Amino acid sequence: MRIIGGLALAGLLGACSSSIVPPEAGTRPAPTRPAPARPEPAPERPRPGAALPETPANLPARQPTAATPLPAMPAAPVATGATTAAMAGLVAGPAIETLPITSDNAKRALAAFKLSCPGLLRRTDASGLTTGADWTNACAAAASWSGDAALFFAQWFETVQVGNGAAFATGYYEPEIAGVRTRRSGYDVPVYGVPDNLIEVDLGLFSDALKGKKIRGRVDGRQFVPYYDRTQIEQGALEGHAPVVAWAADPIEMFFLQVQGSGRLKGPGGEVLRIGYAGQNGRDYTGIGKLMKDRGLLGPGQTSMQGIVAYLRAHPEEGRAIMRENKSFVFFKELDGAGPLGAMGYPVAGWTSVAADPKFVPLGAPLFLSMDRTDASGLWVAQDTGGAIKGANRVDTFWGAGDDARAIAGGMAARGTAWLLLPKGTLARLSAIQPTMPQPTTPQPTIPQP
Repeated sequence: MRIIGGLALAGLLGACSSSIVPPEAGTRPAPTRPAPARPEPAPERPRPGAALPETPANLPARQPTAATPLPAMPAAPVATGATTAAMAGLVAGPAIETLPITSDNAKRALAAFKLSCPGLLRRTDASGLTTGADWTNACAAAASWSGDAALFFAQWFETVQVGNGAAFATGYYEPEIAGVRTRRSGYDVPVYGVPDNLIEVDLGLFSDALKGKKIRGRVDGRQFVPYYDRTQIEQGALEGHAPVVAWAADPIEMFFLQVQGSGRLKGPGGEVLRIGYAGQNGRDYTGIGKLMKDRGLLGPGQTSMQGIVAYLRAHPEEGRAIMRENKSFVFFKELDGAGPLGAMGYPVAGWTSVAADPKFVPLGAPLFLSMDRTDASGLWVAQDTGGAIKGANRVDTFWGAGDDARAIAGGMAARGTAWLLLPKGTLARLSAIQPTMPQPTTPQPTIPQP
């Protein structure tokens, strides 16, 4: 299973507009770093007259502690239309030992890196930066490492800047909402499994030009047609075609859990059922936050997940119509084992894992973020992908589960600088293959102490 990385909270404000099946996401419930002192949340007031029930979605977005990002390395302008890290250009970054990495942050990143090593060794790196063999020595060292985790990264890795290094980070989390396995009073929102009449078509079987492209739909008579959209599904189109995995109490909470791609359903007696991504109806994803902002429904400071939820609750009929404009619908299955799974098939860890674009970041690779807020800064490991997480230095940080994770993820929008951590010698090897690539002799920046 994979996390619906890009359709996380960032996706609420953006729009994914491809009719091609979005990248498989799994439990995207959805992000790592040193654990700085967490600032107390500032109250966020709903619109006048909006009486909001006390639910986790109404928790105010976590107010960040500001920070000054480290400067990026000088780099040539990024080529227009660059679709991989190599095309965007690579520049040597600062020495790892000069970066402000805390001991706890390094320990968490090392644990995530060790978990990712089997995938790093066998997967084809879509970024074109590494091969499985490049990771062999670092993974072998990680398996038996017992000393200072920060020293491990300094000994085995070098930092590499992709393009101009300008980074943007959003956040996602694993929601926990009210839900039960068997329908009962107050739990009337069905959580559907994959329908038996949902068909996925590999277009590459019909045309080489469409290789790697897939669409989903259903058969109607002799025609292959788009699958039911959100409105049709909510009006009963799946009756007799899809199993009901569980029942949720709140349609708005369930909508947001679909955006995340996985989560936990908690019953009135405290019992917990974990569900994760099993499929999607193939319809376009529409970020309702952007839609609402464009229509003037959200004012300044209301474009966080919390502000969106406040409006939906204050305007139930209009809110339901707005949610239905997102025709994408996610199907679920019950999950066993530890944590939500990322795109690599491994559990993602809060304050440690990020979703990234595999064409710019090798999945399983560590990266260092120096951002304009402390909670987003530090070492992370790319273990997930997302439909809206595209391009160089674009990441979605995972914060785990619970109210605190939701509060942080709901307001996460950080900008700064990103550096990939690649096995030592990678940049020199790439530069030898592509002589036009900048050589790893760029002067190191002055790194301010935290």
